[in-house]
Amino acid sequence: MRLLYTLAWWLALPLVLARLWLRGRQEPGYRQHWGERLGFYGRQPTTATDTIWLHAVSVGETRAAEPLIDALLAAWPRCRIVLTHMTPTGRATGKALFAKHGARLVQSYLPYDTGAMPARFIRHFTPRICILMETEVWPNLIHQCNRYKVPVVLANARLSQRSLGKAQRLGKLIADAARGITLVAAQTQDDADRVRQLGVQDVVVTGSIKFDVVVPEAALATGAALRAAIGARPVLLCASTREGEEQLILDAYIRASLPAHALLLIVPRHPQRFDEVEKLIAAHGLAVQRRSGLAQDDVVAAGTQVLLGDTMGEMFAYYAACDCAFVGGSLLPLGGQNLIEPAALGKPVLIGPHTFNFALVTEQAIAAGGAALVADADALMAQAAALLQDPARLSSMGQKALAFASQHRGATPRTIAAIQPLLR
Repeated sequence: MRLLYTLAWWLALPLVLARLWLRGRQEPGYRQHWGERLGFYGRQPTTATDTIWLHAVSVGETRAAEPLIDALLAAWPRCRIVLTHMTPTGRATGKALFAKHGARLVQSYLPYDTGAMPARFIRHFTPRICILMETEVWPNLIHQCNRYKVPVVLANARLSQRSLGKAQRLGKLIADAARGITLVAAQTQDDADRVRQLGVQDVVVTGSIKFDVVVPEAALATGAALRAAIGARPVLLCASTREGEEQLILDAYIRASLPAHALLLIVPRHPQRFDEVEKLIAAHGLAVQRRSGLAQDDVVAAGTQVLLGDTMGEMFAYYAACDCAFVGGSLLPLGGQNLIEPAALGKPVLIGPHTFNFALVTEQAIAAGGAALVADADALMAQAAALLQDPARLSSMGQKALAFASQHRGATPRTIAAIQPLLR
């Protein structure tokens, strides 16, 4: 089965590279570092030390990996980390987050899963361990790690029932890959049970590392400056919105009875859609400003109805600047996004009905009183209006969100303890 999978990769490679080039029209980063994606690298530094390889596919996984990376470098002071990504936005996020570690952290794109390419990666960087964040399972990569005796760990692992069904339909290909995973550190007991159904032998429950993310002081300062530029107006943030959701949100915003002068702050999840979303806002007849157009000491105009968050790496700042946060990817059947970040900043969280990627965390946040489920965009605006006009309820819900985020911390040291025997 794996041979057919490998053949399919080689046959598809010209199309994959063509798609990469086309995506580069909107995101130039897709046209850079192609050698890394194909498993070709420069000369190995003569000062290379023990290497821990950690893969974080894109922005969300990279940000979630921050406490784990910090802890790994602290626990093993003579090692370096090779951090791999699949997307330019993930790579840019990693560069911003981990510049503090200097030469102890090296970034690269993950090579395509052809067999030969991950093998070249392993021979070049000679990692002692491979840590895959969340749900990344690549059959040839795992096979090559087994071949070169590199333990494979799936950290902060989550697996929905839907994803389990998809994996099981792939049969022996995924079953063999699962058996090649040395250790899985799962977010919840349900995730652990589903992972075991794939055939992984060693599974432990550590909790979600995302609860351990520390909000950078610089992000808080940026958020305070943005809030000063906005002024005293109530701010509803719609964060990490996906294609199709902005249309629903804007339609509902026009129909809603939000407080006078309330500002709608929209931050699309994918940067290539910033221009598209700005045009959509203007087409609704709404006055819009872009965050990137705010110079230092600028203010958001009193007549601005929608502020478009079109910058990278400022999500914590956006959360810090708002009064109430809706987490996108949940109005449409896309599985939702991480609601832990706004909760960690003490912000009331609203979330749509489609949260299968974060089902347990969402249920727990709602049960704790720090989040509320909304059925659709109109319900979102109604809930936001009620909160923004009730300071006592707004404050209480924010405090409950913060308490919820605080009580679930501790996954990082549990993950380090699970990994430690593999690095002795």
